[in-house]
Amino acid sequence: MIPYEVEYLRASSVQQALSVLAQNPEAKLLAGGHTLLPMMKLRLARPELLVDIGRLPELRGIAVHEDSVSIGSATTHAELEASADLKQRAPLFSLAASVIADPTVRNRGTIGGALAHADPSADWPAVVLALGAEMEVMGEQGMRRIPAHEFFVGFMSTAVAPGEVLTRIHVPLPAPGRVAYRKFRHPSSGYAVAAAAVAVDVGNDGYAWGRIGITGVADVAFRAREAEALLEGNFTDLAGKVDDIVETAFTGVNALEDNFADGAYRLQLGRVMLKRALLDALGSQG
Repeated sequence: MIPYEVEYLRASSVQQALSVLAQNPEAKLLAGGHTLLPMMKLRLARPELLVDIGRLPELRGIAVHEDSVSIGSATTHAELEASADLKQRAPLFSLAASVIADPTVRNRGTIGGALAHADPSADWPAVVLALGAEMEVMGEQGMRRIPAHEFFVGFMSTAVAPGEVLTRIHVPLPAPGRVAYRKFRHPSSGYAVAAAAVAVDVGNDGYAWGRIGITGVADVAFRAREAEALLEGNFTDLAGKVDDIVETAFTGVNALEDNFADGAYRLQLGRVMLKRALLDALGSQG
């Protein structure tokens, strides 16, 4: 279906975009467009004005600081996949980026667009949850940071307030050294029918802890906190707890259902993806 007629403005700065949003509450931000434009084609979104922020230099790029990595929200999936800094400092980004859709989408789609739309089958929510990232948003009242576990609040809904722009993603360093991302792709869209991101850190004393991000299964990406409690202890003991961790992660989860996968099938896919990700992370060399 062809999108309806809509006004378009290419913003020259974040401040201009904020000013336009303040004057046009129904306007939508456009970065890569690979989430918003399909929604417009299906009439699931009907903005009268698109404000393009995808080419703003201030929203692009990856910066390594002493205690964090900072990623501009308009940085593309392909840039994240190729970044030597991320491969060294936070390799989970490269793992996830490599299985997003196809090369065309990876070269145009942006991490900020994917996070801001909070599609329940998007890849990046699981990654930022597993890495304990913070989302930096800017509004006319200033800047604030939102922890990833507070950012996704419902189906395609985030804690970004009206009139705010997601500007950067901050990942604390050092990031966990043992990471994995496993995904069952929808054969048509490439979105995650079920996917799991795992990040495990091991101290010099052999004591381990980790985070688990799940996407594709429920109506919102989530951290499996009760399962994470089982992912803590002597590293050599964790492999024997994998099945318990997997079952705990999906206890009480209400799974999405659609024409491709009913709830029971999607839950089972989630269990399989998480088990594989856990085994990858626990068996990898940190």
